[in-house]
Amino acid sequence: MKNQWIHIFSGTVKVKLTGKGIERFLNQLTRNGVSIWNVKKHGSEAVTFYVDLQDVNKLRIPARENHCKIRFLERAGGPFFLKKLWTNSGFLAGAVLFFALILLLSNMVWGIEINGASPATEHQIRKQLDKMGIGVGKMQFSIDSVESIQKELTDQVGALTWIGVELKGTTYHFQAVEKSEPEKVEANSPRHLVAKKKAAIVKIFVEKGDPVVEVNELVKPGQLLVSGVYGSEKKQKLVAATGEILGETWYSTEVELPLKSTFQVFNGNEKRTYSLKIAGKSIVLWGFGKTEFKEYETEVFEQPVKFFKWELPVKIEKTTIREREQATRIYTREEAINSAKELARSDIKNNLPENAIIKGEKILHQSIENGKVRLIIHFTIIEDIAEGQPIIQGD
Repeated sequence: MKNQWIHIFSGTVKVKLTGKGIERFLNQLTRNGVSIWNVKKHGSEAVTFYVDLQDVNKLRIPARENHCKIRFLERAGGPFFLKKLWTNSGFLAGAVLFFALILLLSNMVWGIEINGASPATEHQIRKQLDKMGIGVGKMQFSIDSVESIQKELTDQVGALTWIGVELKGTTYHFQAVEKSEPEKVEANSPRHLVAKKKAAIVKIFVEKGDPVVEVNELVKPGQLLVSGVYGSEKKQKLVAATGEILGETWYSTEVELPLKSTFQVFNGNEKRTYSLKIAGKSIVLWGFGKTEFKEYETEVFEQPVKFFKWELPVKIEKTTIREREQATRIYTREEAINSAKELARSDIKNNLPENAIIKGEKILHQSIENGKVRLIIHFTIIEDIAEGQPIIQGD
């Protein structure tokens, strides 16, 4: 007897045979190589058995020769199942389309909610999201990961200190934290304003207190700038001195920059592959063929496929392959000096308050040794040099 699975795929027929020559009929089928199984006798002149669909036509001649009648009782297996499906193809197509539509809609972006941002900042965020291809109606698997979105928004929207990104169902939720100037704490206790570093006074603006220095005066760290004591010795009034004392300060920084440097850069060529990942195995849907890039970097992002709010054990895997190449940058003497200056300015700004101003700069030392340009630059800075110092009784 053939394998049961073969019978299922090829199709089977249950046959009822009646007549006086049943035994001769069955023997003739065996000689002709026709496979039958589950033969059951029903009285002296009737028997039922199963036969392959492809062997049905081989039953008619032996039946006539042995004066038997055949009757087909049941049909089963692949061909009959497909025929039944074809008969109901309209219903089947509708069910498949409905499931595909629900699957498609479940994996679209249907909402973007932004909390914690002012109207102006929210507008900037939405403009940046449009540039990134994130909007209502976009497929979730075509959008970058939550971490990439968070980094891009933080880098591109200057008003943001931090932004949280979360995908819930079909809606992206953004929680923004904007940059804000720290509120000046109201000084209630009596205090002086003193210099926090060596400087030449450029501008004096006092809200409360008695200034004791003048413009162009050179002051040292800890020197009194604005007194919080009013009046004569007999009738003194203590206040919390407040104001802004701008002074000219001086910094020196040293930088080195190679005249020739080699590094890896992306050249803009990339290839994207979309795959269906099931049980750890990937089936490529789009982007066939081998990668022809010699040097490249691969980024893989997996997006779960959802049905309504449930995640299916299926993922859409997006693989981005970016070609990179080695680039060599060679500076001329002048270009190296200018780049070193920019590097020095950037370095000095990182160590200064935001409201500080670079008034001037001067190269104190310049040399080129061992393929590197070396600069020592002197900067003149205008910044607020005042800091509070509590007034102690008896001062």
